[in-house]
Amino acid sequence: MLRAVKLATLGGLRSSGVFRLVANSRWRKQRLLILCYHGIALADEHCWRPRLYLDPRKLDQRLELLKQGGYSVLPLDEGLERLRDGALPARSVVITFDDGMYDFYALAFPRLRNYGFPVTVYQTTYYTSCEQPVFNLMCSYMLWKRRGEVIADGGEVGLKGALDLRNEIGRHKVVRGLIEIAERENMTGLQKDELAARLARFLKIDYDHLKATRILQLMNARELQEVARNGVDVQLHTHRHRTPEDETLFRREIQDNRARIHDLISRQPVHFCYPSGVHRPGFLPWLREEHIVSATTCDAGLATRDSENLLLPRFIDNQNRTQIEFESWVTGVGDLLAFRRAASQKYVPSPG
Repeated sequence: MLRAVKLATLGGLRSSGVFRLVANSRWRKQRLLILCYHGIALADEHCWRPRLYLDPRKLDQRLELLKQGGYSVLPLDEGLERLRDGALPARSVVITFDDGMYDFYALAFPRLRNYGFPVTVYQTTYYTSCEQPVFNLMCSYMLWKRRGEVIADGGEVGLKGALDLRNEIGRHKVVRGLIEIAERENMTGLQKDELAARLARFLKIDYDHLKATRILQLMNARELQEVARNGVDVQLHTHRHRTPEDETLFRREIQDNRARIHDLISRQPVHFCYPSGVHRPGFLPWLREEHIVSATTCDAGLATRDSENLLLPRFIDNQNRTQIEFESWVTGVGDLLAFRRAASQKYVPSPG
């Protein structure tokens, strides 16, 4: 009900000219919208995780709106510099993709290049050398493929008792159990992939075929080098997609990430994105010690000159966002109406 009211309100504001008024205002010109994407669906990932993935047809609609609306799509470096200097062009936008998945290479990159839009990829790097699906995501996806079922005994994959796959809460519990097995046995990436393959056999899923689609895999070294050669800005996202609360371990994640990116594309990245949007006040001095220039969060908002450089807000676009919600944020209306800005600091499975 509340969502229907919100969408109706946005429709009324757009038809009455408020969207256009805000988009052309001095207020909007002093603000930078940083768009955040995670994945573009190769198959049905947007049905599995609609808060993480976007149907490629929706991405087409978003990019066309930016073009037709005359938005100034800037490189991240330039956008932040002009924000601080008070020299942004009208309707300024930066496009960012987290993680650096294969679907960026296959689906997003060609589209962005066709539009001539610059983009930053915050690249996590462990799986760029271990060319396997991301373990926890692949397990979750395969369990979703068997949604609605209750499997009597999970002993075949090392889990006790029945596996309730009827909703995301039950499936998440199974994934956590598999992660705990991998951590307890100190599994390598290859060993975790073997556990995922065992789960696939247990679920009667063709794992070799699934892997061949490159679903839930990062860009490999060759693909990352190709997009970098063609103008994609590759920045930091930690090596293992985690933010330890120990300073030494946290900084090692940055150092390993930076070293791997430098080895692959001969660049020294200085911009950072918090994995899963998780940030703590104690992280900021550690990032400064690592000479990080900016860090983006998953908190909602437009960046201003007064924004903390290491806690920059973004708009998280995904399958659940309608086109009018997206338009409200690029114009600035969405920011004016936002009442919940802080992103969750941990994954919360939905009841469905």
